[in-house]
Amino acid sequence: MIRIPLLAAAALLAACTPQTTAGSDAPMQSADASACAARGGTMKQVGRLQSWQCVINYADAGKPCTDGDQCQGDCRIEGNSGIAPGTAATGVCQATSDRFGCNTPVQDGKAGATLCID
Repeated sequence: MIRIPLLAAAALLAACTPQTTAGSDAPMQSADASACAARGGTMKQVGRLQSWQCVINYADAGKPCTDGDQCQGDCRIEGNSGIAPGTAATGVCQATSDRFGCNTPVQDGKAGATLCID
Protein backbone atom coordinates (compact mmCIF):
# COMPACT_ATOMS: atom_id res chain seq x y z
CA MET A 1 0.00 0.00 0.00
CA ILE A 2 2.85 2.42 0.63
CA ARG A 3 4.09 2.08 -2.96
CA ILE A 4 1.09 3.85 -4.51
CA PRO A 5 1.53 7.15 -2.62
CA LEU A 6 5.29 7.10 -3.21
CA LEU A 7 4.81 6.51 -6.93
CA ALA A 8 2.23 9.29 -7.09
CA ALA A 9 4.59 11.67 -5.29
CA ALA A 10 7.43 10.78 -7.65
CA ALA A 11 5.20 11.40 -10.67
CA LEU A 12 4.13 14.78 -9.32
CA LEU A 13 7.72 15.82 -8.67
CA ALA A 14 8.76 14.74 -12.16
CA ALA A 15 5.95 16.83 -13.65
CA CYS A 16 7.27 19.95 -11.88
CA THR A 17 10.81 19.82 -13.28
CA PRO A 18 11.76 22.48 -15.83
CA GLN A 19 11.72 21.33 -19.45
CA THR A 20 15.07 21.76 -21.19
CA THR A 21 16.81 20.27 -24.14
CA ALA A 22 19.30 17.51 -23.41
CA GLY A 23 22.52 18.91 -22.00
CA SER A 24 21.54 22.59 -22.01
CA ASP A 25 19.53 25.20 -20.18
CA ALA A 26 17.65 26.30 -23.32
CA PRO A 27 13.87 25.85 -23.39
CA MET A 28 12.50 22.91 -25.33
CA GLN A 29 11.26 23.78 -28.79
CA SER A 30 7.53 23.30 -28.60
CA ALA A 31 4.17 24.60 -29.65
CA ASP A 32 4.16 26.61 -26.39
CA ALA A 33 7.34 28.48 -27.38
CA SER A 34 5.92 29.20 -30.83
CA ALA A 35 2.63 30.40 -29.34
CA CYS A 36 4.56 32.60 -26.90
CA ALA A 37 6.53 34.25 -29.70
CA ALA A 38 3.31 34.80 -31.67
CA ARG A 39 1.91 36.73 -28.69
CA GLY A 40 5.05 38.87 -28.49
CA GLY A 41 6.42 37.05 -25.47
CA THR A 42 9.76 35.54 -24.57
CA MET A 43 10.35 32.17 -22.93
CA LYS A 44 12.17 32.83 -19.63
CA GLN A 45 13.09 30.85 -16.55
CA VAL A 46 11.11 32.27 -13.63
CA GLY A 47 10.42 31.49 -9.98
CA ARG A 48 12.40 29.49 -7.48
CA LEU A 49 12.26 26.36 -9.65
CA GLN A 50 13.37 28.35 -12.71
CA SER A 51 10.60 26.83 -14.83
CA TRP A 52 10.22 28.03 -18.42
CA GLN A 53 7.23 30.32 -18.94
CA CYS A 54 6.08 32.78 -21.56
CA VAL A 55 6.68 36.31 -20.25
CA ILE A 56 4.94 39.16 -22.06
CA ASN A 57 5.88 42.84 -21.63
CA TYR A 58 2.87 45.11 -21.11
CA ALA A 59 2.66 48.40 -23.04
CA ASP A 60 1.12 50.26 -20.06
CA ALA A 61 3.86 49.23 -17.59
CA GLY A 62 4.33 51.77 -14.80
CA LYS A 63 1.13 53.71 -15.53
CA PRO A 64 -0.53 54.90 -12.28
CA CYS A 65 -3.74 52.98 -11.50
CA THR A 66 -6.31 52.31 -8.81
CA ASP A 67 -7.71 49.04 -10.23
CA GLY A 68 -6.58 46.18 -12.44
CA ASP A 69 -9.31 47.04 -14.97
CA GLN A 70 -7.13 50.04 -15.91
CA CYS A 71 -4.18 47.80 -16.90
CA GLN A 72 -3.26 45.05 -19.33
CA GLY A 73 -2.02 43.10 -16.30
CA ASP A 74 -2.62 43.84 -12.62
CA CYS A 75 -2.56 47.12 -10.71
CA ARG A 76 -0.04 46.66 -7.92
CA ILE A 77 2.49 48.13 -5.55
CA GLU A 78 5.77 46.28 -6.17
CA GLY A 79 7.69 44.70 -3.30
CA ASN A 80 6.67 44.04 0.27
CA SER A 81 4.92 47.39 0.77
CA GLY A 82 3.84 47.02 4.39
CA ILE A 83 0.55 48.77 3.52
CA ALA A 84 -2.38 47.42 5.50
CA PRO A 85 -5.12 45.76 3.44
CA GLY A 86 -8.06 48.13 2.89
CA THR A 87 -5.90 51.27 2.97
CA ALA A 88 -6.49 53.77 0.13
CA ALA A 89 -3.72 53.26 -2.41
CA THR A 90 -2.53 54.01 -5.92
CA GLY A 91 -0.43 51.42 -7.70
CA VAL A 92 1.17 51.03 -11.09
CA CYS A 93 0.37 48.67 -13.94
CA GLN A 94 2.65 45.64 -13.78
CA ALA A 95 5.50 45.54 -16.28
CA THR A 96 5.28 41.90 -17.41
CA SER A 97 3.15 38.79 -17.07
CA ASP A 98 5.76 37.31 -14.67
CA ARG A 99 3.82 36.74 -11.44
CA PHE A 100 6.79 35.86 -9.22
CA GLY A 101 8.04 38.08 -6.40
CA CYS A 102 6.25 40.21 -3.80
CA ASN A 103 3.55 42.77 -4.57
CA THR A 104 0.43 44.32 -3.13
CA PRO A 105 -2.58 44.27 -5.46
CA VAL A 106 -4.69 47.43 -5.72
CA GLN A 107 -8.42 47.08 -6.42
CA ASP A 108 -11.08 49.77 -6.25
CA GLY A 109 -8.44 52.21 -4.93
CA LYS A 110 -7.58 50.00 -1.94
CA ALA A 111 -4.57 47.86 -1.14
CA GLY A 112 -5.07 44.13 -0.86
CA ALA A 113 -2.97 41.68 1.11
CA THR A 114 0.68 41.56 0.06
CA LEU A 115 1.47 38.39 -1.88
CA CYS A 116 4.88 36.75 -2.31
CA ILE A 117 5.04 34.07 -4.98
CA ASP A 118 8.15 31.91 -5.32
